[in-house]
Amino acid sequence: MTSPTPRIAEVVRNTAETKIRVAVNLDGKGTSALATGIGFFDHMLDQIARHGLIDLDIHAAGDLHIDGHHTVEDVGITLGQAVAKAIGDKKGIVRYGHSYVPLDEALSRVVIDFSGRPGLVLDCKFTAGSIGGLDTQLVHEFFQGFVNHALVSLHIDNLRGHNAHHQAETIFKAFGRALRMAASRDERLGDVIPSTKGSL
Repeated sequence: MTSPTPRIAEVVRNTAETKIRVAVNLDGKGTSALATGIGFFDHMLDQIARHGLIDLDIHAAGDLHIDGHHTVEDVGITLGQAVAKAIGDKKGIVRYGHSYVPLDEALSRVVIDFSGRPGLVLDCKFTAGSIGGLDTQLVHEFFQGFVNHALVSLHIDNLRGHNAHHQAETIFKAFGRALRMAASRDERLGDVIPSTKGSL
């Protein structure tokens, strides 16, 4: 029995606003090397790696003297590109993933589909405008950039929570776990694409 092809990818994205390098291993151990210049954002990216069992290496140099918008959005774009490259033709993947994650009073649900069509629904009324230097509005921009380039449908619902840190952390942890489920190989499928259309 041959070993499955490693699902790894590296993407570099340089613009006048940001310079970003993202490397992913979808079949990793959950290790990460993160340097975006926004500490809380690094903390959230680490949740994706650890709970998704995805190795992530993300380095970003952005125009943080303006604000974090370009950096956070462009990391989402580049991560989406890297995941799409690593997942390949999607043969034999589970395709759908979901997760509920609590943290004290907060609870979030994330559902993902490697549908080949970008779509985001994010419902979270953050109780604070920023968390550790991260503007909470940028959580939406990160995931919008990701879905546009990973070509996934993504539904994110913060069901409850009054601590903004907890709200964000449950979202990113649930996203990591849902992504892990959806990207997992299904041995029963073999090399079949999980769609009645025959393509995704």
